[in-house]
Amino acid sequence: MLRKAVSRLAPAALSLALLMGASAAQAADHATPEQAKALVAEAVAYLKAKGPEEATKAFQDAKGAFRRGELYVFVFDSAGRYVASGGNPRLAGTDAANLKDAEGKPIVQAMIAETKDKPNAVIDYVWLNRQTNKVEHKHSYVTRDGGYIVGAGTYDD
Repeated sequence: MLRKAVSRLAPAALSLALLMGASAAQAADHATPEQAKALVAEAVAYLKAKGPEEATKAFQDAKGAFRRGELYVFVFDSAGRYVASGGNPRLAGTDAANLKDAEGKPIVQAMIAETKDKPNAVIDYVWLNRQTNKVEHKHSYVTRDGGYIVGAGTYDD
């Protein structure tokens, strides 16, 4: 009798364990604010060392050093045009000055304004997480370096 009960519970327990493991793995896949800040610092250094043309190629390489799970680098010029987007390379060269998030917040204008008098800022907005394909709260860490705003963002757990 006990053996039958255990054998009926085993698949359920295994399923629960697999679900819990998957949830833990998904949470572990979320980037941390420190990882985003470090990626931005690396991207700024690379942009300075290699120039915008080579940096754009590196930032937009889906399998390159500047793509880490849900983290990717984006770059705007001071007028709000995409220089690079690791999330969607087709955006490079497009005008994003009036880009708004899912709640209507003008996010590029916020990045420009927040980095006008100081080089670093955190911009909070709602954006599509390409890993989960869901609109989620995002916190982008941005640095102004000369005429460029370089950023990377993390999503809430």
